[in-house]
Amino acid sequence: MDLKTLYYIHDPMCSWCWGFEKTWEQVKKALPDDINIQHILGGLAPDSSEIMSNEMREYIQKNWQKIEMTIPGTKFNHDFWKNCQPKRSTYPACRAVIAIREQNPQLEVKMTQLIQQSYYLDAQNPSETNTLIALADQLDIDIKKFGKNLNSEKIQLLLLKDIALMRSLGVNSFPSLVLKTKSNLKPISIDYNNANTIISQILA
Repeated sequence: MDLKTLYYIHDPMCSWCWGFEKTWEQVKKALPDDINIQHILGGLAPDSSEIMSNEMREYIQKNWQKIEMTIPGTKFNHDFWKNCQPKRSTYPACRAVIAIREQNPQLEVKMTQLIQQSYYLDAQNPSETNTLIALADQLDIDIKKFGKNLNSEKIQLLLLKDIALMRSLGVNSFPSLVLKTKSNLKPISIDYNNANTIISQILA
């Protein structure tokens, strides 16, 4: 059997990835066994302790509104902008997913979902270490080890490795899908509202 790899390139704090979540779940369920799914953390915004500028806040809030109109059923809790001090920093959330992957790869997707739900529905800030530790503590892992690894050089290097792989695939936006076969790489166009459009490209 010729195993194929479907790369899913994402960031847990990418709002379009959140919008894509339901359709992506449908795609995964429909894929045959000879396709291996590999998640790649894209690292949308590097580490920063600076509070987000008003211009960036407005840009992201408008993006949330656009996604709510473009992808029916997608919800955002706009209280985030009142309750939190937003930072343009998604590397911590990416490292959190990788730190979980290192302990138990089967919990990687669950950690991504916990981060998304805390950010977009519960108005919590996954740029903050304490938020990420509280989320990871809901999983069956060694939480002390997670806290130690989260901002370690080892996990940062693994994130940079994911980012390098993303660039080698020619990807520069999230979410993205690329199918790797024996002979080539095939970019898959994202349809946020129709899983069948995506599945037909993969199986073609």
